[in-house]
Amino acid sequence: MSARERGILLVLCGAVFLEGIDIGMLNVALPAIRADLGMPVGELQWIMSSYVLGYGGFVLLGGRAADLYGRRRMFVGSLVVFLLFSGLGGLAGAGWTLILARFVTGVAAAFMTPAGLSLITTGFAEGRRRNKALLIYSGTSAAGFALGLVFGGLLTGLGWRWVFFAPVALSALILAAALVLVPRGPRTEPGTATRTQPGTATGPRPGFDLAGGVTITAALVLLVLGIERATHSGWPQTLAVLAAGAVLLGVFVLIERRTAAPLIRLGMLRSGPLVRANAVALLFVGAFFGFQFLVVLYLQELRDWSTLETSLAMLVTGLDAALAPTVVPWLVGRFGTPRVIFVGLLAAVAAYALFLPVGAEWPYLAMLPSLALVGIAFTLAYGPLTIMATDGIPRAEQGVASALLFTSVQFGAALGLSGAAAANAAATEADTPAALLDGYRAGLFIPLCAALLAATVAGFGLRGRRARHERGAGVPAYENVAAAHTSHGNDVADEVLTDR
Repeated sequence: MSARERGILLVLCGAVFLEGIDIGMLNVALPAIRADLGMPVGELQWIMSSYVLGYGGFVLLGGRAADLYGRRRMFVGSLVVFLLFSGLGGLAGAGWTLILARFVTGVAAAFMTPAGLSLITTGFAEGRRRNKALLIYSGTSAAGFALGLVFGGLLTGLGWRWVFFAPVALSALILAAALVLVPRGPRTEPGTATRTQPGTATGPRPGFDLAGGVTITAALVLLVLGIERATHSGWPQTLAVLAAGAVLLGVFVLIERRTAAPLIRLGMLRSGPLVRANAVALLFVGAFFGFQFLVVLYLQELRDWSTLETSLAMLVTGLDAALAPTVVPWLVGRFGTPRVIFVGLLAAVAAYALFLPVGAEWPYLAMLPSLALVGIAFTLAYGPLTIMATDGIPRAEQGVASALLFTSVQFGAALGLSGAAAANAAATEADTPAALLDGYRAGLFIPLCAALLAATVAGFGLRGRRARHERGAGVPAYENVAAAHTSHGNDVADEVLTDR
Protein backbone atom coordinates (compact mmCIF):
# COMPACT_ATOMS: atom_id res chain seq x y z
CA MET A 1 0.00 0.00 0.00
CA SER A 2 1.05 3.57 -0.64
CA ALA A 3 1.52 6.02 2.22
CA ARG A 4 -1.76 7.70 1.25
CA GLU A 5 -3.62 4.39 1.38
CA ARG A 6 -2.10 3.55 4.77
CA GLY A 7 -3.22 6.93 6.11
CA ILE A 8 -6.79 6.47 4.86
CA LEU A 9 -6.93 2.94 6.26
CA LEU A 10 -5.61 4.16 9.63
CA VAL A 11 -8.42 6.71 9.91
CA LEU A 12 -11.16 4.31 8.83
CA CYS A 13 -9.92 1.56 11.14
CA GLY A 14 -9.87 4.11 13.95
CA ALA A 15 -13.53 4.90 13.29
CA VAL A 16 -14.69 1.28 13.24
CA PHE A 17 -12.57 0.61 16.34
CA LEU A 18 -14.35 3.55 17.99
CA GLU A 19 -17.77 2.11 17.13
CA GLY A 20 -16.81 -1.34 18.43
CA ILE A 21 -15.21 -0.15 21.68
CA ASP A 22 -18.19 2.15 22.35
CA ILE A 23 -20.61 -0.80 22.30
CA GLY A 24 -18.28 -3.10 24.24
CA MET A 25 -17.68 -0.60 27.04
CA LEU A 26 -21.35 0.25 27.44
CA ASN A 27 -22.31 -3.43 27.77
CA VAL A 28 -20.40 -3.79 31.02
CA ALA A 29 -21.35 -0.35 32.41
CA LEU A 30 -25.13 -0.89 32.45
CA PRO A 31 -25.39 -2.06 36.10
CA ALA A 32 -23.48 1.02 37.32
CA ILE A 33 -25.65 3.32 35.17
CA ARG A 34 -28.81 1.76 36.59
CA ALA A 35 -27.63 2.20 40.17
CA ASP A 36 -26.58 5.85 39.68
CA LEU A 37 -29.58 7.07 37.68
CA GLY A 38 -32.15 4.88 39.41
CA MET A 39 -33.42 3.39 36.15
CA PRO A 40 -35.80 0.40 36.24
CA VAL A 41 -34.83 -2.67 34.20
CA GLY A 42 -37.44 -1.92 31.53
CA GLU A 43 -35.97 1.53 30.95
CA LEU A 44 -32.36 0.37 31.22
CA GLN A 45 -32.62 -1.95 28.23
CA TRP A 46 -33.56 1.06 26.09
CA ILE A 47 -30.01 2.38 26.46
CA MET A 48 -28.93 -0.47 24.19
CA SER A 49 -32.15 -0.75 22.18
CA SER A 50 -32.24 2.94 21.23
CA TYR A 51 -28.75 2.67 19.71
CA VAL A 52 -29.77 -0.42 17.73
CA LEU A 53 -32.94 1.35 16.54
CA GLY A 54 -30.99 4.37 15.34
CA TYR A 55 -28.29 2.29 13.70
CA GLY A 56 -30.46 -0.42 12.15
CA GLY A 57 -33.19 1.98 11.06
CA PHE A 58 -31.01 4.54 9.28
CA VAL A 59 -28.06 2.55 7.93
CA LEU A 60 -29.49 2.04 4.41
CA LEU A 61 -30.27 5.74 4.24
CA GLY A 62 -26.71 6.45 5.40
CA GLY A 63 -25.22 4.20 2.75
CA ARG A 64 -27.16 5.84 -0.07
CA ALA A 65 -26.37 9.31 1.25
CA ALA A 66 -22.67 8.44 1.10
CA ASP A 67 -23.01 7.40 -2.55
CA LEU A 68 -24.92 10.55 -3.51
CA TYR A 69 -23.45 13.34 -1.40
CA GLY A 70 -19.88 12.22 -0.89
CA ARG A 71 -18.36 9.55 1.34
CA ARG A 72 -15.85 11.83 3.02
CA ARG A 73 -18.54 14.42 3.73
CA MET A 74 -20.85 11.85 5.31
CA PHE A 75 -17.99 10.23 7.24
CA VAL A 76 -16.68 13.46 8.74
CA GLY A 77 -20.13 14.94 9.45
CA SER A 78 -21.44 11.83 11.19
CA LEU A 79 -18.21 11.53 13.19
CA VAL A 80 -18.80 15.05 14.54
CA VAL A 81 -22.34 14.08 15.61
CA PHE A 82 -21.01 10.87 17.18
CA LEU A 83 -18.50 12.90 19.19
CA LEU A 84 -21.04 15.45 20.41
CA PHE A 85 -23.69 12.99 21.51
CA SER A 86 -21.20 10.65 23.17
CA GLY A 87 -20.27 13.61 25.33
CA LEU A 88 -23.95 14.35 25.99
CA GLY A 89 -24.39 10.75 27.17
CA GLY A 90 -21.59 11.24 29.68
CA LEU A 91 -23.24 14.38 31.03
CA ALA A 92 -26.72 12.83 31.27
CA GLY A 93 -28.48 13.32 34.60
CA ALA A 94 -31.62 11.38 33.72
CA GLY A 95 -32.38 8.14 31.91
CA TRP A 96 -34.33 9.74 29.06
CA THR A 97 -31.40 12.04 28.21
CA LEU A 98 -29.05 9.08 27.98
CA ILE A 99 -31.52 7.11 25.84
CA LEU A 100 -31.93 10.05 23.45
CA ALA A 101 -28.16 10.50 23.22
CA ARG A 102 -27.70 6.81 22.40
CA PHE A 103 -30.38 6.95 19.69
CA VAL A 104 -28.69 9.89 17.94
CA THR A 105 -25.29 8.22 18.38
CA GLY A 106 -26.72 5.13 16.65
CA VAL A 107 -28.00 7.27 13.77
CA ALA A 108 -24.53 8.85 13.47
CA ALA A 109 -22.96 5.39 13.35
CA ALA A 110 -25.49 4.42 10.65
CA PHE A 111 -24.08 7.16 8.43
CA MET A 112 -20.44 6.77 9.50
CA THR A 113 -19.84 3.04 9.06
CA PRO A 114 -21.14 2.50 5.49
CA ALA A 115 -19.34 5.68 4.42
CA GLY A 116 -16.12 4.37 5.97
CA LEU A 117 -16.41 0.90 4.44
CA SER A 118 -17.25 2.32 1.01
CA LEU A 119 -14.21 4.63 1.25
CA ILE A 120 -12.13 1.45 1.44
CA THR A 121 -13.94 -0.38 -1.36
CA THR A 122 -13.67 2.66 -3.67
CA GLY A 123 -10.21 3.79 -2.57
CA PHE A 124 -8.39 0.47 -3.01
CA ALA A 125 -8.16 -1.40 -6.30
CA GLU A 126 -10.28 -4.54 -6.34
CA GLY A 127 -8.20 -7.62 -5.63
CA ARG A 128 -5.45 -8.42 -3.17
CA ARG A 129 -4.88 -4.92 -1.80
CA ARG A 130 -8.56 -4.26 -1.20
CA ASN A 131 -9.03 -7.69 0.38
CA LYS A 132 -6.17 -7.08 2.80
CA ALA A 133 -7.53 -3.63 3.65
CA LEU A 134 -10.98 -5.10 4.35
CA LEU A 135 -9.51 -7.85 6.52
CA ILE A 136 -7.53 -5.32 8.55
CA TYR A 137 -10.70 -3.23 8.86
CA SER A 138 -12.85 -6.14 10.08
CA GLY A 139 -10.14 -7.29 12.49
CA THR A 140 -9.96 -3.79 13.95
CA SER A 141 -13.73 -3.80 14.47
CA ALA A 142 -13.55 -7.05 16.43
CA ALA A 143 -10.60 -5.76 18.43
CA GLY A 144 -12.60 -2.67 19.38
CA PHE A 145 -15.48 -4.71 20.73
CA ALA A 146 -13.25 -7.19 22.58
CA LEU A 147 -11.06 -4.50 24.13
CA GLY A 148 -14.17 -2.46 24.92
CA LEU A 149 -15.29 -5.19 27.30
CA VAL A 150 -12.00 -4.88 29.20
CA PHE A 151 -11.70 -1.08 29.11
CA GLY A 152 -15.36 -0.81 30.06
CA GLY A 153 -14.69 -2.80 33.21
CA LEU A 154 -11.69 -0.63 34.07
CA LEU A 155 -13.36 2.72 33.31
CA THR A 156 -16.56 1.79 35.14
CA GLY A 157 -14.42 1.45 38.26
CA LEU A 158 -13.54 5.15 37.88
CA GLY A 159 -17.15 6.09 37.10
CA TRP A 160 -19.54 5.03 34.35
CA ARG A 161 -19.43 8.47 32.71
CA TRP A 162 -15.86 7.76 31.56
CA VAL A 163 -17.32 5.08 29.29
CA PHE A 164 -18.80 7.99 27.28
CA PHE A 165 -16.00 10.51 27.69
CA ALA A 166 -13.30 8.14 26.43
CA PRO A 167 -14.95 7.80 22.96
CA VAL A 168 -15.16 11.61 22.81
CA ALA A 169 -11.38 11.90 23.08
CA LEU A 170 -10.86 9.11 20.53
CA SER A 171 -13.42 10.68 18.15
CA ALA A 172 -11.58 14.01 18.28
CA LEU A 173 -8.28 12.36 17.31
CA ILE A 174 -9.89 10.43 14.43
CA LEU A 175 -11.68 13.56 13.22
CA ALA A 176 -8.45 15.56 13.12
CA ALA A 177 -6.72 12.76 11.20
CA ALA A 178 -9.66 12.39 8.78
CA LEU A 179 -9.58 16.06 7.86
CA VAL A 180 -5.92 15.72 6.91
CA LEU A 181 -5.66 12.21 5.46
CA VAL A 182 -8.96 11.37 3.77
CA PRO A 183 -9.04 13.04 0.34
CA ARG A 184 -12.00 15.07 -0.82
CA GLY A 185 -14.25 13.41 -3.37
CA PRO A 186 -16.16 15.11 -6.15
CA ARG A 187 -18.62 17.72 -4.87
CA THR A 188 -21.37 16.86 -7.33
CA GLU A 189 -24.95 17.02 -6.12
CA PRO A 190 -27.93 15.02 -7.35
CA GLY A 191 -28.92 16.15 -10.81
CA THR A 192 -25.43 17.42 -11.81
CA ALA A 193 -22.97 15.73 -14.11
CA THR A 194 -20.58 13.17 -12.65
CA ARG A 195 -17.23 12.01 -14.01
CA THR A 196 -15.43 8.73 -13.49
CA GLN A 197 -12.32 9.68 -15.51
CA PRO A 198 -10.96 13.02 -16.75
CA GLY A 199 -12.99 14.12 -19.75
CA THR A 200 -15.56 11.32 -19.40
CA ALA A 201 -19.04 12.31 -18.24
CA THR A 202 -21.50 9.67 -17.11
CA GLY A 203 -24.57 11.92 -17.17
CA PRO A 204 -26.60 13.38 -14.33
CA ARG A 205 -26.33 11.79 -10.93
CA PRO A 206 -29.72 10.39 -9.87
CA GLY A 207 -31.76 12.39 -7.36
CA PHE A 208 -32.47 11.26 -3.84
CA ASP A 209 -35.41 8.86 -3.43
CA LEU A 210 -37.15 10.62 -0.54
CA ALA A 211 -40.23 8.35 -0.49
CA GLY A 212 -38.06 5.24 -0.51
CA GLY A 213 -35.78 6.65 2.19
CA VAL A 214 -38.65 7.49 4.53
CA THR A 215 -40.39 4.16 3.92
CA ILE A 216 -37.37 1.89 4.39
CA THR A 217 -36.23 3.81 7.48
CA ALA A 218 -39.68 3.50 9.07
CA ALA A 219 -39.86 -0.18 8.10
CA LEU A 220 -36.45 -1.00 9.58
CA VAL A 221 -37.16 0.96 12.77
CA LEU A 222 -40.41 -0.97 13.27
CA LEU A 223 -38.80 -4.34 12.50
CA VAL A 224 -35.88 -3.73 14.86
CA LEU A 225 -38.29 -2.40 17.50
CA GLY A 226 -40.44 -5.52 17.21
CA ILE A 227 -37.42 -7.80 17.57
CA GLU A 228 -36.00 -5.82 20.48
CA ARG A 229 -39.35 -5.81 22.31
CA ALA A 230 -40.09 -9.50 21.70
CA THR A 231 -38.85 -10.51 25.15
CA HIS A 232 -40.36 -7.49 26.95
CA SER A 233 -43.84 -7.16 25.42
CA GLY A 234 -46.79 -9.44 24.78
CA TRP A 235 -47.02 -11.34 21.50
CA PRO A 236 -49.99 -9.31 20.13
CA GLN A 237 -48.06 -6.03 20.42
CA THR A 238 -44.88 -7.59 19.03
CA LEU A 239 -46.64 -9.16 16.05
CA ALA A 240 -48.49 -5.90 15.33
CA VAL A 241 -45.22 -3.93 15.21
CA LEU A 242 -43.52 -6.57 13.03
CA ALA A 243 -46.52 -6.71 10.70
CA ALA A 244 -46.47 -2.92 10.29
CA GLY A 245 -42.76 -3.09 9.48
CA ALA A 246 -43.35 -5.85 6.92
CA VAL A 247 -46.13 -3.85 5.24
CA LEU A 248 -43.87 -0.79 4.94
CA LEU A 249 -41.12 -3.03 3.56
CA GLY A 250 -43.53 -4.18 0.86
CA VAL A 251 -44.44 -0.57 0.10
CA PHE A 252 -40.74 0.24 -0.18
CA VAL A 253 -40.24 -2.53 -2.77
CA LEU A 254 -43.14 -1.16 -4.83
CA ILE A 255 -41.65 2.34 -4.68
CA GLU A 256 -38.22 1.10 -5.74
CA ARG A 257 -39.64 -0.76 -8.74
CA ARG A 258 -41.34 2.37 -10.04
CA THR A 259 -38.96 5.21 -9.21
CA ALA A 260 -36.41 6.44 -11.74
CA ALA A 261 -33.75 6.88 -9.04
CA PRO A 262 -34.18 4.04 -6.51
CA LEU A 263 -32.57 4.09 -3.10
CA ILE A 264 -31.58 0.46 -3.70
CA ARG A 265 -31.42 -0.97 -7.21
CA LEU A 266 -33.38 -4.20 -6.78
CA GLY A 267 -31.23 -5.90 -9.40
CA MET A 268 -28.40 -5.92 -6.82
CA LEU A 269 -30.37 -8.50 -4.85
CA ARG A 270 -30.11 -10.98 -7.72
CA SER A 271 -26.40 -11.39 -7.04
CA GLY A 272 -25.92 -14.79 -5.42
CA PRO A 273 -22.74 -13.90 -3.49
CA LEU A 274 -24.22 -10.64 -2.17
CA VAL A 275 -27.40 -12.33 -0.92
CA ARG A 276 -25.45 -15.24 0.59
CA ALA A 277 -23.00 -12.89 2.29
CA ASN A 278 -25.79 -10.89 3.90
CA ALA A 279 -27.80 -13.95 4.95
CA VAL A 280 -24.73 -15.63 6.44
CA ALA A 281 -23.66 -12.40 8.19
CA LEU A 282 -27.11 -12.08 9.79
CA LEU A 283 -27.06 -15.66 11.09
CA PHE A 284 -23.38 -15.67 12.08
CA VAL A 285 -23.48 -12.39 14.01
CA GLY A 286 -26.81 -13.33 15.59
CA ALA A 287 -25.32 -16.60 16.83
CA PHE A 288 -22.33 -14.77 18.32
CA PHE A 289 -24.37 -12.15 20.17
CA GLY A 290 -26.73 -14.78 21.56
CA PHE A 291 -23.77 -16.90 22.70
CA GLN A 292 -21.96 -13.96 24.28
CA PHE A 293 -25.12 -12.88 26.13
CA LEU A 294 -25.54 -16.34 27.66
CA VAL A 295 -21.87 -16.74 28.57
CA VAL A 296 -21.86 -13.38 30.38
CA LEU A 297 -25.01 -14.38 32.29
CA TYR A 298 -23.45 -17.74 33.19
CA LEU A 299 -20.22 -16.21 34.46
CA GLN A 300 -21.77 -13.33 36.41
CA GLU A 301 -25.07 -14.80 37.65
CA LEU A 302 -24.15 -18.41 38.31
CA ARG A 303 -20.39 -18.23 38.85
CA ASP A 304 -20.39 -14.77 40.50
CA TRP A 305 -17.45 -13.51 38.43
CA SER A 306 -16.77 -9.77 38.44
CA THR A 307 -17.27 -7.59 35.38
CA LEU A 308 -13.52 -7.36 34.80
CA GLU A 309 -13.02 -11.12 35.21
CA THR A 310 -15.78 -11.74 32.68
CA SER A 311 -14.27 -9.25 30.24
CA LEU A 312 -10.82 -10.83 30.47
CA ALA A 313 -12.32 -14.30 30.01
CA MET A 314 -14.03 -13.16 26.77
CA LEU A 315 -10.93 -11.41 25.45
CA VAL A 316 -9.79 -14.52 23.58
CA THR A 317 -12.78 -14.16 21.24
CA GLY A 318 -10.96 -11.16 19.72
CA LEU A 319 -8.27 -13.35 18.15
CA ASP A 320 -9.11 -12.06 14.69
CA ALA A 321 -7.65 -8.67 15.54
CA ALA A 322 -4.22 -10.29 15.10
CA LEU A 323 -5.02 -13.13 12.69
CA ALA A 324 -7.35 -11.44 10.18
CA PRO A 325 -4.78 -9.12 8.57
CA THR A 326 -1.90 -11.62 8.71
CA VAL A 327 -3.21 -15.13 7.98
CA VAL A 328 -6.53 -14.67 6.21
CA PRO A 329 -5.26 -12.79 3.10
CA TRP A 330 -3.13 -15.82 2.21
CA LEU A 331 -6.02 -18.21 2.90
CA VAL A 332 -8.40 -16.18 0.74
CA GLY A 333 -5.87 -16.02 -2.09
CA ARG A 334 -5.19 -19.74 -1.85
CA PHE A 335 -8.66 -21.20 -1.27
CA GLY A 336 -11.14 -18.42 -2.09
CA THR A 337 -13.57 -16.55 0.12
CA PRO A 338 -16.41 -19.14 0.04
CA ARG A 339 -14.24 -21.94 1.40
CA VAL A 340 -12.60 -19.77 4.06
CA ILE A 341 -16.01 -18.55 5.22
CA PHE A 342 -17.36 -22.10 5.33
CA VAL A 343 -14.51 -23.33 7.53
CA GLY A 344 -15.05 -20.37 9.84
CA LEU A 345 -18.72 -21.27 10.18
CA LEU A 346 -17.81 -24.87 11.01
CA ALA A 347 -15.55 -23.51 13.75
CA ALA A 348 -18.53 -21.54 15.12
CA VAL A 349 -20.72 -24.66 15.09
CA ALA A 350 -18.02 -26.57 16.98
CA ALA A 351 -17.63 -23.73 19.50
CA TYR A 352 -21.31 -23.60 20.41
CA ALA A 353 -21.69 -27.38 20.45
CA LEU A 354 -18.73 -27.76 22.85
CA PHE A 355 -20.26 -25.22 25.25
CA LEU A 356 -23.69 -26.87 25.21
CA PRO A 357 -23.05 -29.27 28.15
CA VAL A 358 -21.73 -26.43 30.36
CA GLY A 359 -21.57 -27.37 34.05
CA ALA A 360 -22.06 -25.39 37.22
CA GLU A 361 -18.38 -25.62 38.21
CA TRP A 362 -16.59 -25.65 34.86
CA PRO A 363 -12.99 -24.39 35.11
CA TYR A 364 -11.92 -21.75 32.63
CA LEU A 365 -9.83 -24.29 30.71
CA ALA A 366 -13.03 -26.19 29.93
CA MET A 367 -14.55 -23.04 28.42
CA LEU A 368 -11.40 -21.97 26.59
CA PRO A 369 -11.79 -24.24 23.50
CA SER A 370 -15.21 -22.76 22.74
CA LEU A 371 -14.08 -19.17 23.28
CA ALA A 372 -10.96 -19.69 21.15
CA LEU A 373 -13.01 -21.32 18.38
CA VAL A 374 -15.31 -18.30 18.37
CA GLY A 375 -12.25 -16.11 17.78
CA ILE A 376 -11.10 -18.40 14.95
CA ALA A 377 -14.61 -18.35 13.47
CA PHE A 378 -14.57 -14.56 13.36
CA THR A 379 -11.07 -14.62 11.89
CA LEU A 380 -12.13 -16.84 8.99
CA ALA A 381 -15.70 -15.64 8.39
CA TYR A 382 -16.28 -11.99 9.19
CA GLY A 383 -13.64 -10.30 7.03
CA PRO A 384 -14.22 -12.56 3.98
CA LEU A 385 -17.97 -11.90 4.29
CA THR A 386 -17.16 -8.19 3.97
CA ILE A 387 -15.20 -8.96 0.81
CA MET A 388 -18.00 -11.07 -0.67
CA ALA A 389 -20.69 -8.50 0.14
CA THR A 390 -18.88 -5.69 -1.73
CA ASP A 391 -16.89 -7.51 -4.42
CA GLY A 392 -17.75 -6.51 -7.97
CA ILE A 393 -20.35 -3.90 -6.96
CA PRO A 394 -20.18 -0.68 -9.03
CA ARG A 395 -18.42 2.23 -7.40
CA ALA A 396 -21.64 4.28 -7.36
CA GLU A 397 -23.36 1.59 -5.26
CA GLN A 398 -20.61 0.72 -2.78
CA GLY A 399 -22.28 2.76 -0.02
CA VAL A 400 -25.55 0.85 -0.46
CA ALA A 401 -23.73 -2.51 -0.54
CA SER A 402 -21.89 -1.61 2.67
CA ALA A 403 -25.16 -0.47 4.26
CA LEU A 404 -26.87 -3.75 3.33
CA LEU A 405 -24.13 -5.65 5.14
CA PHE A 406 -24.39 -3.48 8.27
CA THR A 407 -28.18 -3.84 8.18
CA SER A 408 -27.79 -7.61 8.18
CA VAL A 409 -25.33 -7.40 11.06
CA GLN A 410 -27.68 -5.22 13.13
CA PHE A 411 -30.70 -7.42 12.47
CA GLY A 412 -28.63 -10.48 13.29
CA ALA A 413 -27.52 -9.00 16.60
CA ALA A 414 -31.09 -8.09 17.55
CA LEU A 415 -32.47 -11.50 16.51
CA GLY A 416 -29.68 -13.43 18.22
CA LEU A 417 -30.07 -11.58 21.51
CA SER A 418 -33.88 -11.81 21.49
CA GLY A 419 -33.90 -15.49 20.55
CA ALA A 420 -31.32 -16.51 23.14
CA ALA A 421 -32.98 -14.40 25.86
CA ALA A 422 -36.44 -15.81 25.07
CA ALA A 423 -35.24 -19.43 25.11
CA ASN A 424 -33.31 -18.83 28.33
CA ALA A 425 -36.30 -17.20 30.06
CA ALA A 426 -38.71 -19.93 28.94
CA ALA A 427 -36.50 -22.72 30.30
CA THR A 428 -35.58 -21.03 33.62
CA GLU A 429 -38.31 -22.13 36.03
CA ALA A 430 -36.75 -20.94 39.28
CA ASP A 431 -33.90 -18.84 40.65
CA THR A 432 -31.78 -21.84 41.61
CA PRO A 433 -28.38 -22.88 40.22
CA ALA A 434 -29.87 -25.96 38.54
CA ALA A 435 -32.71 -23.98 36.95
CA LEU A 436 -30.34 -21.24 35.76
CA LEU A 437 -28.10 -23.86 34.19
CA ASP A 438 -31.07 -25.42 32.39
CA GLY A 439 -31.93 -21.99 31.03
CA TYR A 440 -28.40 -21.38 29.71
CA ARG A 441 -28.32 -24.76 28.01
CA ALA A 442 -31.70 -24.16 26.37
CA GLY A 443 -30.61 -20.74 25.18
CA LEU A 444 -27.38 -22.14 23.70
CA PHE A 445 -29.41 -24.11 21.16
CA ILE A 446 -30.30 -20.81 19.44
CA PRO A 447 -26.74 -19.82 18.45
CA LEU A 448 -25.94 -23.44 17.58
CA CYS A 449 -28.93 -23.68 15.21
CA ALA A 450 -28.15 -20.26 13.71
CA ALA A 451 -24.53 -21.27 13.04
CA LEU A 452 -25.65 -24.55 11.44
CA LEU A 453 -28.07 -22.68 9.19
CA ALA A 454 -25.35 -20.17 8.26
CA ALA A 455 -23.01 -23.02 7.30
CA THR A 456 -25.76 -24.56 5.17
CA VAL A 457 -26.38 -21.29 3.32
CA ALA A 458 -22.64 -20.75 2.81
CA GLY A 459 -22.33 -24.30 1.47
CA PHE A 460 -24.24 -23.28 -1.66
CA GLY A 461 -21.25 -21.15 -2.64
CA LEU A 462 -18.82 -24.07 -2.56
CA ARG A 463 -19.55 -25.56 -5.97
CA GLY A 464 -16.29 -25.78 -7.84
CA ARG A 465 -16.90 -23.45 -10.75
CA ARG A 466 -18.63 -20.81 -8.65
CA ALA A 467 -15.99 -20.91 -5.90
CA ARG A 468 -13.25 -20.35 -8.50
CA HIS A 469 -15.32 -17.61 -10.11
CA GLU A 470 -15.73 -15.74 -6.84
CA ARG A 471 -12.03 -16.15 -6.08
CA GLY A 472 -11.29 -13.85 -8.97
CA ALA A 473 -11.34 -15.98 -12.14
CA GLY A 474 -13.98 -13.72 -13.60
CA VAL A 475 -15.91 -10.95 -11.90
CA PRO A 476 -19.33 -10.29 -13.45
CA ALA A 477 -19.83 -7.07 -15.29
CA TYR A 478 -21.68 -5.16 -12.60
CA GLU A 479 -20.51 -1.92 -14.16
CA ASN A 480 -22.34 -2.89 -17.36
CA VAL A 481 -25.42 -3.67 -15.28
CA ALA A 482 -25.25 -0.26 -13.61
CA ALA A 483 -24.87 1.37 -17.02
CA ALA A 484 -27.88 -0.55 -18.30
CA HIS A 485 -29.85 0.61 -15.28
CA THR A 486 -28.81 4.22 -15.82
CA SER A 487 -29.78 4.14 -19.48
CA HIS A 488 -32.90 2.00 -19.50
CA GLY A 489 -34.20 1.59 -15.95
CA ASN A 490 -34.60 -1.24 -13.42
CA ASP A 491 -36.27 -3.78 -15.70
CA VAL A 492 -33.46 -3.84 -18.26
CA ALA A 493 -30.79 -3.98 -15.54
CA ASP A 494 -32.59 -6.88 -13.90
CA GLU A 495 -32.54 -8.78 -17.20
CA VAL A 496 -28.82 -8.14 -17.74
CA LEU A 497 -27.78 -9.20 -14.24
CA THR A 498 -27.25 -12.91 -13.70
CA ASP A 499 -26.48 -14.90 -10.58
CA ARG A 500 -22.75 -15.14 -10.03
